[in-house]
Amino acid sequence: MRISDILRVKGDQVVTVTPDATVERLLGVLAEHRIGAVVVSRDGTTVDGIVSERDVVRALAGKGAGILALPVSEIQTTQVRTVSPEAQVEDVERLMTQRRFRHVPVTAGGRLAGVVSIGDVVKHRIEQLETERSTLEGYITGERT
Repeated sequence: MRISDILRVKGDQVVTVTPDATVERLLGVLAEHRIGAVVVSRDGTTVDGIVSERDVVRALAGKGAGILALPVSEIQTTQVRTVSPEAQVEDVERLMTQRRFRHVPVTAGGRLAGVVSIGDVVKHRIEQLETERSTLEGYITGERT
């Protein structure tokens, strides 16, 4: 299965903030959308960075509450790994596990095409296991041949 299959179910909406948005505004966006990370983008279509709850916590621990007035560009991750819609889910799962990413932007032709979270990948894996289980049970009960 490919990342495009997850996006087909999840949708391709991506929440972004501009690099000059304050960390306080970022927190409002995260809370409003009930998400753990947003893509930082000057134009809403390219990836300039990504910023997560973890980034905010680290910045708070290191610099204190004053970071709330800082621009997101001060705490964002700029070396962002992206994947294509054609990437295999298993490869993205491995990338997320090895690199300890919880969110990976999806790009096609240099443009933002979605975001996949670890929750999306886990949901996909559970659905896959449930399908395999029901198929196996069907064979065991004789409902499938």
